[in-house]
Amino acid sequence: MAREDYEIVIGLEVHAELSTKTKIFCSCPTEFGADPNTHTCPICMAMPGTLPVLNEKVVEYAVKAGLATNCEISRDSKNDRKNYFYPDLPKSYQISQFDKPLCEHGYIEIELENGEKKKIRLTRIHIEEDAGKLNHNEFGGGSLVDLNRAGVPLIEIVSEPDIRSAKEAEAYLKKLKSILEYIEVSDCKMQEGSLRADVNVSVRKKGATEFGTRTEMKNMNSFRSIVRAIEYEADRQIDVIEEGGTIEQETLRWDDVSGKTFSMRDKEDAQDYRYFPDPDLVAIRLSEEYIENIKNNLPELPESRRARYIQEFGLSEKDSNLLTASKHLSNLFEEAQGICNNAKAVANWLLSDVSRILNEKELEPDQIPFTAEQLAKMITLIDKGTISSAIGKKVIEELFENPKDPEEIIKEKGWIQISDEGAIKEVVMKILEANPQSIADFKAGKDKALGFLVGQAMKETKGKANPQMLNKMFLEELKK
Repeated sequence: MAREDYEIVIGLEVHAELSTKTKIFCSCPTEFGADPNTHTCPICMAMPGTLPVLNEKVVEYAVKAGLATNCEISRDSKNDRKNYFYPDLPKSYQISQFDKPLCEHGYIEIELENGEKKKIRLTRIHIEEDAGKLNHNEFGGGSLVDLNRAGVPLIEIVSEPDIRSAKEAEAYLKKLKSILEYIEVSDCKMQEGSLRADVNVSVRKKGATEFGTRTEMKNMNSFRSIVRAIEYEADRQIDVIEEGGTIEQETLRWDDVSGKTFSMRDKEDAQDYRYFPDPDLVAIRLSEEYIENIKNNLPELPESRRARYIQEFGLSEKDSNLLTASKHLSNLFEEAQGICNNAKAVANWLLSDVSRILNEKELEPDQIPFTAEQLAKMITLIDKGTISSAIGKKVIEELFENPKDPEEIIKEKGWIQISDEGAIKEVVMKILEANPQSIADFKAGKDKALGFLVGQAMKETKGKANPQMLNKMFLEELKK
């Protein structure tokens, strides 16, 4: 049976670290990158006799996330103990939520490759504490535990198994990341582990109603790796079934270098965790007024910002989608266009050259080193005719390496546009003399010949000639 006879079924459990200043049950700071075990106290190190106190901001951020993803918010919730042992979990249980999560029955709408919309349902969003981190010493053969991350607040966002391809999974994760960034509950820095996903994958014959046995890949924090892992694991499961084998329910580890999954352990079920209500924490009761207040103060979400860009700035739906996918990129666009008053030019630069460099350097939009003022200044210099668009490309490259006033950059590099009529006329005559065939082609009705001649002149002047003046002078000479 061919691969196209099978359907992939994917469910995602996304963990997002919340951007609170302190941990979920103590007052230790949550900043990333501190020296090991310096952001710890007796509570998050699970010393005997210590008592947790719930951080109210964690509840507020979770409710915010629930409202932004169309969830029902529970008025009556609680914390539970999830019992399991890992070396980086000091208590040997994790405080989480079991049967009464804060948020349930939501959905996120994604756009498919064919332009259609699809709703991915959310089962729940609940709060819990993060575990510590093991630092493995490859040479010494041991591991050291860093408990700075222990007790950092998380929300876990669990989807229904509605996702049917790696591309849909990627679209869902990008949309979810975008929403969390917009409502400012998580910085979503995947490279720092602020956003990571457990990926559940199974396959079944097309037309089947029962789900196949699933496997789970834990703690994945890269869109590219998640797409590769889903595609590999689906193919592996199909091969096993086609060869007459059965899929084991287990937890897998994805190895990015070999591009394969490896078994870690049998997958636990809920009963294996022996959940029970945490006796040290009181129930969470939310009033209608509390929920309504959070709802009324939600910031603008990607959907409404996208619609506004189409209406207010006349941007295309595609460009608006791309800009609003990242809050940082969107903010940069809004600030820059507010300064230079040229929304289309700002969008073009951000979605072409800036996005290309981000991809080449494997950077996220929040790692763009220059400011909105610097981008707007560069666009203004082009609009004034001080530099050409070709020089603008060089300025953007320079801004990534050495972010400073674009005017200083072009002066230092000698990139100011040549707008002197006499100098440009000299270049035009030189190019025409060297390209008699292009003159003949233009006179024969081949308009592309003009573009070629202008290109040659730009090359001759290293991109510094004013392109409008070049066009005008070439046309004057060619029509003689």
